Amino acid sequence: MIYKQGEIWCVETRNTGYYIAPRGPLAEQLHYGRKIRPELQPLQQKISVCFGTDVIYDKAVDPSLSLLHLGLELSPTEKGDFRQGALALRSENGDPVFDFRYLEGEILSQPPICTDLPQAHGAKECLVLRFSSPQGMRAELYYTPYEECDTIVRHMRLINETHSCVTLHRAMSFQLDLPRQDLTLTTLTGAWAREFCPQTTALRRGITCFGSTCGTSSHFCNPFFLLSDPQACEKDGEVYGFNLIYSGSHRGSVELDSYGMTRVMSGIQPDGFAWTLEHGEFFDTPQAVLSFSDQGRNGMRQNMHRFVRAHIVPDQWRERERPILVNNWEATYFDFNQKKLVSLAKKASELGVELFVLDDGWFGRRTDDTRGLGDFDVNLQKLPNGLSGLAEYLGKRNLNFGLWVEPEMVCMDSALYEQHPDWIVASPSCSPSFSRNQLVLDLCRREVQDYLIEQLSQILSSAPIRYVKWDMNRHHSDRYSASLLEQGRFSHAWILGLYRVLKSVTQSHSDVLFEGCASGGNRFDLGILCYMPQIWLSDDTDAWERCKMQTWASLGYPQSVMGCHVTAVPNHQTLRSSPLESRFDVAAFGLLGYEMDLTQVTPVQEKAIREQIAFYKEHRTLFQQGQLLCLMAPTPEKGGAWIVVSEDKQQAAVLEMNGLLTPNSAQPPLRLQGLDPDICYQVCVRAQGLELSSFRSLLNHVLPVRVKGDGLLVHLADGLYQMPCEQICYTAQGDLLMHAGIRRPQMFSGTGYNEGVRPMPDFSARIWLLTALNSEE
Repeated sequence: MIYKQGEIWCVETRNTGYYIAPRGPLAEQLHYGRKIRPELQPLQQKISVCFGTDVIYDKAVDPSLSLLHLGLELSPTEKGDFRQGALALRSENGDPVFDFRYLEGEILSQPPICTDLPQAHGAKECLVLRFSSPQGMRAELYYTPYEECDTIVRHMRLINETHSCVTLHRAMSFQLDLPRQDLTLTTLTGAWAREFCPQTTALRRGITCFGSTCGTSSHFCNPFFLLSDPQACEKDGEVYGFNLIYSGSHRGSVELDSYGMTRVMSGIQPDGFAWTLEHGEFFDTPQAVLSFSDQGRNGMRQNMHRFVRAHIVPDQWRERERPILVNNWEATYFDFNQKKLVSLAKKASELGVELFVLDDGWFGRRTDDTRGLGDFDVNLQKLPNGLSGLAEYLGKRNLNFGLWVEPEMVCMDSALYEQHPDWIVASPSCSPSFSRNQLVLDLCRREVQDYLIEQLSQILSSAPIRYVKWDMNRHHSDRYSASLLEQGRFSHAWILGLYRVLKSVTQSHSDVLFEGCASGGNRFDLGILCYMPQIWLSDDTDAWERCKMQTWASLGYPQSVMGCHVTAVPNHQTLRSSPLESRFDVAAFGLLGYEMDLTQVTPVQEKAIREQIAFYKEHRTLFQQGQLLCLMAPTPEKGGAWIVVSEDKQQAAVLEMNGLLTPNSAQPPLRLQGLDPDICYQVCVRAQGLELSSFRSLLNHVLPVRVKGDGLLVHLADGLYQMPCEQICYTAQGDLLMHAGIRRPQMFSGTGYNEGVRPMPDFSARIWLLTALNSEE
């Protein structure tokens, strides 16, 4: 809801409010947080005399008014606000001073289209505040509330109405001044195979900057970040969340000034950025997402999850169930032919898989990662019947067909490079650097964009392809494009070129399920999700690592957009071995897939996978679309726990995961969240087993005959038999489960084993399923 109360502009959601009022020629930020009944006199900053070294903004307006003491929606540049502001500009003569003054506000029926950028959809109204400088430079600030999500989307449009060129050197998506300095900052950092590592720190006086400079939103620092009350936890406390609808290099910053304010900004990475506007031209910043919750990190999760599902993901995929897939990559890597693929597909179909995904190596000269990238012709030595022939076979097995592509990069050993060596990103002064034997295609060039659109459209029309894994495996270096007169445009122009390709391909093939991928989570952001309704979270599929990643990624992104696969052990990234059932337990809280050689599994593993798939299908809507809450953030000492609850509170599933087992340790109750306190639930542990080989020499304590723990007999039996895990089923009221909790069974500790004892070695997991009982029961 947007309305004006006296002089105050009020932008409100269901529980939050953002309040702004003119202060002479300025727009003062009065309050952002819990919704209130605003009044100007109590909320305005009180300034009656200037402090010793203050710069007085405009003596004619107010002889005591210094910008340093105000919360400002937009700071006039070089006019005494010595905090870093959202804008840095220079006119053609080098003048950096732009005295942006508030003109007016207006309520619009919807926000304007952000030129060439993805943006949130489904807005009902929008507030615009207009500013102008004496030279004629205009700024428009947009505020779009999404009431049911408790989020507000902000962006800025800059319009050059001067009579000369103006160059933008910094143009952030928003500037927010909070009148408090007691917050802690949490960013989600990492690297390849260890994405979404939380870094939480108390802020100090000065500016803290974070973000990406590598051409993607990056695994180094996701665009999502939090500011929290120091005492905030999963279920309590005040939390501010911020994100960007953008996929390129970005920056976030938090600055604590000398007068009790905290300035928060986020937007395009300004390092190296220069974008000149000619007279009459305008520039849109990416949209930023702001949210507030006084119900802790889980409150923020729910705000962001509702927003992403309803207003970011393409409408046609918002509530559609995602298929269970098998991907051949870790089963075959580049070494495959049609016979291998058919064998894997046959087994997958027998186990209940719904989608077969052919990964890298199906095209051109692509026998390894040194060649072929950039070409789109099918390798007929590997696939003599082409993509359509493979798809036809899969269809007979009730499997849909999916395909891997990496359109944005090229190898020198490829037909594309030989024909168009000028299409790569490279400086004219030196040879380009390589990463994974790849160079970056110059998407600043229209002809490169057109080539990709045409080639991808031809491939997608050549066979009944129902899913595309769109990969990107290289950061940007050697950033120079001969198509640009101003190289400071490169990073943003490249991303705009990518968005044009994505928009064209995904809209013309709207029946295809696209999954974003960038060496895992190297481009896991809201910009990609505007075109592709899901993203591969990480190349690291180890169950414990994924438990951590999925927990922290869920602060800003729902599980319905996270690709999660069960893979072989030892894990290909960590060499860690965790039980097959535990790998499934974690992957089930996302979009389930298998990435392993299913033709090589033992009979007992085959039985387990068949039962896993059947269980997931039965509860797919719950796992993919339910309300996800974190019960216990994972640590090696305590493990971790989540719950996902259906919208009607009739079903829930709990993940409980062990970290490093402490023998003979306490098992405190696991208190649940999100249930209906008045519903009686049946509470059951999902039936699963543990590999016989986990016990090895301990088997002699339970078997009537002696066996060698690592001998042939145990090895053979391991493929045919599993040790059963505990079986628990009882009823309990929702209030009991939330306030008293689940009392977990005794852990195995070497002193006995029966149906009441839980064998849970390091990094193992359980799923508890809760089902509401009918009233007559």
